Amino acid sequence: MTAGPAVRRLDLGYFLRPAEEYGGTSPRAEPVYAYLVRRDEGLVLFDTGIAAADPETEAHYRPRRRPLDEALRAAGVERADVDLVVNCHLHFDHCGGNPGFAGTPILAQAAELRAARAGMYTFDELVDFDGVRYEELDGELEVWPGVWIIPTPGHSDGHQSLVVIKDDGTLVLAGQAHDFASEFASADLARRAVDEAVAAPLPEFRPWLGRLLEFDPRRVVFAHDAAVWEPA
Repeated sequence: MTAGPAVRRLDLGYFLRPAEEYGGTSPRAEPVYAYLVRRDEGLVLFDTGIAAADPETEAHYRPRRRPLDEALRAAGVERADVDLVVNCHLHFDHCGGNPGFAGTPILAQAAELRAARAGMYTFDELVDFDGVRYEELDGELEVWPGVWIIPTPGHSDGHQSLVVIKDDGTLVLAGQAHDFASEFASADLARRAVDEAVAAPLPEFRPWLGRLLEFDPRRVVFAHDAAVWEPA
């Protein structure tokens, strides 16, 4: 009998976002989470943590990292056990551990790779390194039965989320499709207002939201927020 998928969140540290980046009055501490998806077919690692950056970026964000190997071992696995890597996008706080997966397929949208290779986006050594093995996507992909990659552009043109259909309901690993669960909740209500023909003006929401909701998610989790969105 096939076992249902198991998903474990990995705490890979945090950084301090400067107030001017989000319109606040003081820096905001944001966690960095990856997710390990275990199925009979193998293990998928969704995001790989914060890379070592240049001195300017280090001073700007002041990251505190938890080593990926430590987090994986706490989950009972080693790097060599990971069969697929999926990054929500290729900014340095999401793909920092990628160079440690030479030879392991990394699934990325072609639009994301184009942006990452164009410069002024991430650190080049995180994108093209010895032994890198990309599987470029141009849209949706059912990786294994019940495990879907869904494009969710916005934060970046090639951003993608991972949908995992579990025995207890569908889980969406939304990465940075929204920064916070509360933003996803607001977008869901904005879409509901459209469906219910509420008079304009109405808030905007991203067009991929409807596709994610077609999976009837029971939970949606994020890369930089410990909160979980659940339907009412």
